[in-house]
Amino acid sequence: MALTVLDGGMGGELIRRHTGSRGELWSAQALLDAPESVAEVHRDYIDAGARVIITNTYSTIPSYLGKAGLEDRYLELANLAGEIARRVADDAEAEVTVAGSIPPLGESYRFDLVPPDDEAREVYEPLVRTLVPYVDLFLCETMSCVREAVNAAAAVRAVSDKPLWISWTLHETAGKGLRSQETIEAAVQAVEPFTPAALLFNCTSPEAISAGLAELRELTEVPMGAYPNRLIIPEGWTLDNDVATGYREMSVEEFQEHARHWQALGATMIGGCCGLGPEFIRAIA
Repeated sequence: MALTVLDGGMGGELIRRHTGSRGELWSAQALLDAPESVAEVHRDYIDAGARVIITNTYSTIPSYLGKAGLEDRYLELANLAGEIARRVADDAEAEVTVAGSIPPLGESYRFDLVPPDDEAREVYEPLVRTLVPYVDLFLCETMSCVREAVNAAAAVRAVSDKPLWISWTLHETAGKGLRSQETIEAAVQAVEPFTPAALLFNCTSPEAISAGLAELRELTEVPMGAYPNRLIIPEGWTLDNDVATGYREMSVEEFQEHARHWQALGATMIGGCCGLGPEFIRAIA
């Protein structure tokens, strides 16, 4: 089956171009200071061969924006991110799909900080409504536990019947399931009522993804995908605390080998997350 190439990381790429932020606002900083840089990153991924680009809405959420007193601007910035992605996709010579990023609402990887269900859906549903005019599908990404994915997927389905992709982040030790150590089987069963069009793993090690895909293919016939990161996330990390992330060495050639293995396991959608820029996407495209 043909491979659908996804884009790579947005936040790290913006930082590399000096328009993102390592603290507080992360990739949302560029929407405030240099929104055209977001468009440039999208274009560079498309030029590299990506045919799915993800909106820069990962950190346009109240919990991140609130650190700078900007929580009341979350829908304004989400709207801008959606508009930028749609414009770039429509201007591209190739056919490009826009995926609306529906991210964690507390901190990435922190299943212990997932907000209560009613609070989560009060934030998610307006975000989905804001993105509906711009996106072709919704991507609930970096989901660290079953409940986080259910809240995000339920909010999408409360607003839209557009295709829904769900992507979990896995425990760094291969075979231990989600970051929460809940099983992949439990995660799949919990989201089945929302009729996902694809199930993926992202923002975790290639080795954990390989183990996850081998398990996932025995649980579902829904199309599978993967987009790993190059970061090592220690327990207790948040975007702006003093716990330092590590860095995973992975060359472009090594990424290609992982991608080939994932295709052999049945993955039909592959891209990159934190630390994987256009050169990685070009290599698999």
